[in-house]
Amino acid sequence: MLAAIRLLYLTVLFTLVMGCYLLLFPVDARADARIKDIVTFEGIRDNMLMGYGLVVGLNGTGDKLTNSAFTEQSLIAFLERQGVNTRGTQLKTKNVAAVTVTAKLPPFARTGGAIDVTISAMGDAKDLTGGTLLATPLYGADGAVYAVAQGQVSVGGFKPNSDAATTVSKGVPTSGLIENGAIVEKEVDFVLNSLPELKMSLRNPDITTAQSVASVINEQVGPGLATVSDPGTVVLAVPTAYAGKVTQLLADVEKLAVPTDQVAKIVIDEASGTIVMGENVRIDTVAVAQGNLVVKIEQPPLAPAAAEAAAAASAVAAAAGTQTADNGAAAPLPTVITDDGPGKRIAVLEHGATLRDLVAGLNALGVGPRDLITILQTIKAAGALQAEIETR
Repeated sequence: MLAAIRLLYLTVLFTLVMGCYLLLFPVDARADARIKDIVTFEGIRDNMLMGYGLVVGLNGTGDKLTNSAFTEQSLIAFLERQGVNTRGTQLKTKNVAAVTVTAKLPPFARTGGAIDVTISAMGDAKDLTGGTLLATPLYGADGAVYAVAQGQVSVGGFKPNSDAATTVSKGVPTSGLIENGAIVEKEVDFVLNSLPELKMSLRNPDITTAQSVASVINEQVGPGLATVSDPGTVVLAVPTAYAGKVTQLLADVEKLAVPTDQVAKIVIDEASGTIVMGENVRIDTVAVAQGNLVVKIEQPPLAPAAAEAAAAASAVAAAAGTQTADNGAAAPLPTVITDDGPGKRIAVLEHGATLRDLVAGLNALGVGPRDLITILQTIKAAGALQAEIETR
């Protein structure tokens, strides 16, 4: 019994000690990202393919040959290849449509593999539903044929005809998809294992993130192997141990976790009223008035005695090799004050004057997205918003 009580006492004591430790030394909650999720590797990419073809079998919804001369010329050329001479005659079919065929050739696609293709009408065809794409070669940027597409077109949109004045439409019936509709005829020449070095391109270029990637790789693979050539590129020299085994090197590198950083940015979609902001957005002392709403962000100054105490505390901490909070422990907390009229509603934030706290306070007072967009743009124009605003 005594042993059980002693164990319970030690458990409670350990819990209290760990709780105090986490309060004094908070753990960084920033999540790391795998290298494979934030970079693309040189040579491992899609290749764009494009072609021109004909879709047949439409129910009177194809191109009007009198309006689309290229459709008529393509149809005549196709019939001639089949041994049918139609030159000098007037074609009146409405069941054919000229289309562009596009596809992405995945990296390391092999001959005989199948890829999806997208079909889009070029002329005045109204609907591609029920059509069949005739054999169409797909060309790469070098002019070579890498795949051949053919098959039944699947259309997701519809636009039914109606005798009434109104029509119902959904999606785009002049565009469709053929799943596994193209067969790969030529492979892209690229031998990954023979590369002397690897270039990694960051999806979101940032010099801090690039340096973190290089540092983590050097710790894992070998010192000095990874270098940052620019904010968007990290170059990794293939070490001797991985010569001829670049795929193994990629497998060892891409799963490494690195801390990521990002620029302070706010993205605003004015059409939908959507606002997306990063956690690094900061605002300076500013006051904004819009209609009956007044927003103030204040940082009270330190009293002379408090300022001297804070300076002394900072000096002692620096001498001891420790860190203190900005402005010392005696620094008053910034406040966000809103005044929207007779109610004099005031919101005081207990943390730093971050944009996230400002938005939370304004939302609590019922400020809509439209007014919030205007307030953010006004703060930016005043030079008090330390972030980039991107409007879509």
